This record gives sequence, C-alpha cells and structure tokens, in this order.
Amino acid sequence: MRSLRNVLLAAAALCIAVPALADGIAIPMDEARVIAFDRPVQTVFVGNPMIADVNVIDARHAFILGKAFGVTNVIALDSRGNPIASRTVTVLGGGTLVTLNRGDQQYTYACANARCEHARAPGDVKEAYDANLSQIQTREDYGSKQADASSGQH
Repeated sequence: MRSLRNVLLAAAALCIAVPALADGIAIPMDEARVIAFDRPVQTVFVGNPMIADVNVIDARHAFILGKAFGVTNVIALDSRGNPIASRTVTVLGGGTLVTLNRGDQQYTYACANARCEHARAPGDVKEAYDANLSQIQTREDYGSKQADASSGQH
C-alpha cells in the first residue's frame, strides 16, 4: 500500500511540473526549433551555451538547438537593450540514446534502425568522451575548410 501511495505522489508531482514547460521551450537534444518573438529583437542570448544554442534568423525569428540535457534560458533584447522575451529552455534527452553502465563507467550510444554509435554525453568515460569529441571536431574543421574553399571559388 505504501509503494502505491509513493507512485501516486510521484505521478502527481509530474503533473504539477509539466505546466511549467508551457511557458518555456522544450526541445529534444540534437534537434532544432524555430522560435518567434512578438516584436523585433536585436540581441538573443542563451544562458548556458553548453545546453542550447541560438542563431538569429531575422528580427522576429531564431533557431534554437538542444545541445545537452538540462535547463537554461533565452533572453531577447530590442535595439535599445530592453527585454522583449525571457523563456526557459528545457533540453530533453533523446529517445534514441542508450546509456551503458559498466561498474562506475558510463558509455552513451545513439541508436537508429538497429545500429548504435557512440554519442558523447556528460558522465561518459573520459577517454571515450575525449576521443569522440576529437573526431567530431576534426569532422567539423574539415567541413568548414571545404565550405571556405568552395565559397572562395565563386
């Protein structure tokens, strides 16, 4: 009976917490969304760039990218520095992530269509995390060099 009571209390707490997301932005990790502003904005700032990233599209729209599980905020200012919007951003873990724990070691994998690949995540074994991060950085550097080379040819 006591365990049923605990389950019901936990469910009630979740029901109370969910409306808090209604005023904010909930986005899955590694996905982007377009956010709109009621008035033109000049500056858009994200509280913790390790959790989310923002890129302005135009004066009334921006892309927001969920980078890591957690909560941060986004603040938008007009040309005079007055606040236009302040929203909580909750980045949710992707449904395709699998965490493998071996004793005190953690490894995170992203899985799709019966294939899993290492996906860096806070808490992973440092050597695996660093190796994966290095590979991602090398790929991004290569892509930037290719983009720079192709833009110079036009």
